[in-house]
Amino acid sequence: MDPKMRPRLAAGLEISPTEDGYVVYQPDRDRLHYLNVSAAVLLEVCDGTLCADELPALLAGICGLPEPPTGDVESCLETMVGEGLLRDARPVPAAGRD
Repeated sequence: MDPKMRPRLAAGLEISPTEDGYVVYQPDRDRLHYLNVSAAVLLEVCDGTLCADELPALLAGICGLPEPPTGDVESCLETMVGEGLLRDARPVPAAGRD
């Protein structure tokens, strides 16, 4: 995963809070995802303003963890990007430009 990626929520998702996280429905893919509390927090803070490498420390602070869960956050982000829940908010470079 690119540590400078700026993850943001993909469009068109239907998000419902539950006691232990979120249920996320993707109408375009007819898929349902169950997110635990940590994944739900990540989904909430992924608004395109923070880089992926800033998220472990943020999650540690929010959840009161002694150390940033770098590997777990990277794995979770990769899964959410792969499933189409998150997108990169950075602008796509124009073709033919360096």
